[in-house]
Amino acid sequence: MAVTYSDTDPRKKAYIFELDNVLFPAKDYYYQIYYLFANLLEYTELNSAAKTTELMIDTYNNKGGGAVYDELVARLNVDEKYRSKLEIMLLTARLPLKLLLYSNMLTFIQEAVTDRKKIFIVTNGAPQMQLNKIRQVEWHGLQPYLTCYFAEETRPKPEPDVLHLLMKEHSLERRDLLMITGSETDILCAEACGLDHLPASGILY
Repeated sequence: MAVTYSDTDPRKKAYIFELDNVLFPAKDYYYQIYYLFANLLEYTELNSAAKTTELMIDTYNNKGGGAVYDELVARLNVDEKYRSKLEIMLLTARLPLKLLLYSNMLTFIQEAVTDRKKIFIVTNGAPQMQLNKIRQVEWHGLQPYLTCYFAEETRPKPEPDVLHLLMKEHSLERRDLLMITGSETDILCAEACGLDHLPASGILY
């Protein structure tokens, strides 16, 4: 069932979102990092940037981000000494292009903010990398209305610790919150905390 912001319970005081694949496509971040890294390799080792980028993206899509560097070593004989460079870039790199919110999520959050609701980002993953992503999203002026929690600083989702902390710090009850979920992990986390939840894929405009 497709819903818009106006279809949600008006008694809700706050909405909770993950970053990756809920507010924007995670691949948009990783693809740009891989492009930057491939160009670094081309400059230092004369590897083809296009070939390196293509291999990194294919590996990310088929085997996951954790397999990317091992595949470079195996297929292109890339030196191990560059592994730390990629790891640092994933945490800190300045992207060529801004990360763009899904249009339905942008509209949903804008309407919630106009309605004076609180907006929380509760994200898994390395806090430094997730913060780097947040800084490079095109928020359309929404930054002052966002409060972010890095679940790794308590216990990663699906453990509900971060949600308990959020509720305590903002004097919110379970009934006040709606969690917009993008994965089974998010659903399990919401259910472990007794929160109402709605799949991101169900929000349409």
